[in-house]
Amino acid sequence: MFRKIAQFSVKFRWFIIVFWIAAIPIVTANFPSINDVAKNNNSDFLPKNSPTDAATKLENKFQNKDTASTAIIIASRADGQLTDADKAYIAKVEATIKKNHSVSEVRDQGTSADGQADQIAVGVNGDAFGDKAFDIVKDLRREMKPAGQPAGLEVHLTGDFAASIDAANAQQKGRNNTEGYTVLLILVLLLVVFRAILAPIVTLIPAGIALAISQPVIAESTKAGVQVGFITQILLIVLILGAGTDYGLFLVFRVREEMRKGKTPKEAVVDALARVGESITFSAATVIAALLSLMLASFGIYKGLGPALAIGLAIMLLIALTFLPALLAILGRAVYWPSKTKMRETKIGIWGRVADSVIKKPVTMLVLGAVIFGSLSLGLIGYKASGFGSQSAPAKSDSDIGQQVMKKHFPATQSSPQLVLFQFNQPVWGHLETLQKTQAELASSGQFKAISGPFSANGFSLTPEALQALHDSGSNSPALQAVQQFISSDGTTVQFYATLKAAPSGTAEAASAVPAARAAIDKVASSVGATQGSLFSADSVAYDVNHIANSDLKKIIPVVLLIILVLLAILLRSLVAPWYLIITVGLSYVASLGFAMLVFVHWGHQDGLFFILPFLMFIFCMALGEDYNILVMSRIREEAHGKVTMNEDVTKAIGITGTTVTSAGLILAGTFAVLGLVGGDESVQQIGYGIAFGILLDTFFVRTLLVPSIVALLGKWNWWPSKLYHDTK
Repeated sequence: MFRKIAQFSVKFRWFIIVFWIAAIPIVTANFPSINDVAKNNNSDFLPKNSPTDAATKLENKFQNKDTASTAIIIASRADGQLTDADKAYIAKVEATIKKNHSVSEVRDQGTSADGQADQIAVGVNGDAFGDKAFDIVKDLRREMKPAGQPAGLEVHLTGDFAASIDAANAQQKGRNNTEGYTVLLILVLLLVVFRAILAPIVTLIPAGIALAISQPVIAESTKAGVQVGFITQILLIVLILGAGTDYGLFLVFRVREEMRKGKTPKEAVVDALARVGESITFSAATVIAALLSLMLASFGIYKGLGPALAIGLAIMLLIALTFLPALLAILGRAVYWPSKTKMRETKIGIWGRVADSVIKKPVTMLVLGAVIFGSLSLGLIGYKASGFGSQSAPAKSDSDIGQQVMKKHFPATQSSPQLVLFQFNQPVWGHLETLQKTQAELASSGQFKAISGPFSANGFSLTPEALQALHDSGSNSPALQAVQQFISSDGTTVQFYATLKAAPSGTAEAASAVPAARAAIDKVASSVGATQGSLFSADSVAYDVNHIANSDLKKIIPVVLLIILVLLAILLRSLVAPWYLIITVGLSYVASLGFAMLVFVHWGHQDGLFFILPFLMFIFCMALGEDYNILVMSRIREEAHGKVTMNEDVTKAIGITGTTVTSAGLILAGTFAVLGLVGGDESVQQIGYGIAFGILLDTFFVRTLLVPSIVALLGKWNWWPSKLYHDTK
């Protein structure tokens, strides 16, 4: 099969080159940009039946029907209370903002208790998504600073909408840096590996084409339900450039090897792809299958991450099997200049000598490997996760400064509240004593403190009778305007602002207190006759994300392991080898996760490991780790058809593939390390450095210590029950 693919690629080489190059402008012109379809808020990825989804529907009652997202304008004076001139200017800002066609509503949420700050809620309509969102934030920041701003008055745009755009701008810079530095790193490493001018470029070009094509294709796939987040975008860059270069390495190295046997360039390309095409395909298929298994997940990030990356890798595989052989056939020996491709005997090299030393003392090496992995795994003691909430504002950005001002001047019940929501069958007007009872029972539940609601809005203190009188009068007083943030326009939904007694919002302890808080809310809802009670906050989102993410991890790990096990069994025609290949890479995964805990949490004092990291490390360390197992074991199996002993087969196979595997491992780990270096915040750094370490551990320890030792100990049993088992000495 792969020989026929190679012959086709060589025969129609010019057509294939033109086809793939022409595909770039065609898909770019006809498919959307991946930036337009990306989501940045973790709550957007929660399933529709989650408690957060139910709470969101209630919270939407307090939004204008045309409002798709909300920003906050915070105006403050550091040297004293707001002056009359300040208040007049704030009114001018409101009037100016209302004229923006993308603004659905403007609500003054009142002055802080200390009189030094005022906040304005700005609803943004459906334009709040895609590229238009960036223009809206830019326009709002210009419009909220009209002429005549009083000296000493500061005005900032913050809130979820502004923070997400500021974060997206920072992430775009991170993506550009990741892509640029990754390409540079790969080229430098390939120059060192090949000691040739064109070989690095030829190896990298297919990955670049795959990345250019896959991004708009993945964006188009969102119309079929695929969800794309920032993590998907940046991992796509790393995966395609890293894994794609690895596949290129496998083929380019093998073509040079075949040339050195005396074959012409075209013959070498055909024979090389016929040999390693299966390894490349199974390597990609292993990762693709593992990624597609994520469709079983409930959490949207995982559910979308799998198909999106699988699409990118499938495109990369097609290009690796067609475009790269065609390019190698056209350029011939020039690819490797000035290194030599003349006929010469294959050298075993340093990795062959290392393998020879390892298989002479296999038990000792296995014990050494177990000690190394076991020691690193101890880092998992005291495991903590973090990063569940919404996208935070980048440090020192306008939205971040605004958030700090809000925290300073407004109580936690307003700046980062737990929204406690209740739904009633009938409007609450006419029996406001029910709300008074609701607030009293919340306060006595033992779960909340500093509760504010319709009777204590923005510093006003009202009795149920006074509030009812204001409502009946039909006046538009400041007090009644303030109450509107607590009672919906139809009067059937009520919310209270509260803080958890257990811990400050945003901490792991606060997220852990969510189940008890929800139980208390349900009890109060039942007591006061509400049809539904819900909790909505960053902490409730964090709890739901953590719960669903952990549930998905437990559900998908066995599926991924089974898929990899079956694919390895098919490739190696063995029911023995797949088991230890799975177990050794699994040990590497646990050790890498322990190392990440040591570096980032125990030593680095971060809040915890980014909750997605264990999942991503499992997928990438297991699936990509098996790439190198596939290449090495396929070569050992190829050499085992000879008439020498198993130990000689192992020495020769690892000696020949050692440079390829090591180079591939360094390149792939390097791409993730670049992600950690320039990708942005702590969570991206953890992903980059954590996966990079896992790949290096797998490359230099699993491949050099564990696998050769086990192969040597098992001998011909590696191939049971295939025919090779009976033919091996």
